Amino acid sequence: MDRIELDAQICSGKPVIRGTRIAVQTVLSFLSAGDSVDDILAGYPQLKREDILACLAYARRLSEMHSTVKLAS
Repeated sequence: MDRIELDAQICSGKPVIRGTRIAVQTVLSFLSAGDSVDDILAGYPQLKREDILACLAYARRLSEMHSTVKLAS
């Protein structure tokens, strides 16, 4: 996870790609909307393929946490 950082001074402490202000959430939003890795790289030329894969790995690790949250109906 050396490509992802959390710093209270950057993007209100949201996880970002190291050395940028691009939030992991932003990358995941593009991917979930159907954008390809190449689409994201074209829009953010400062990123590398490994950065996007690190975002996915970060999300996977978060999903492995076992907690339950009751959603409002």
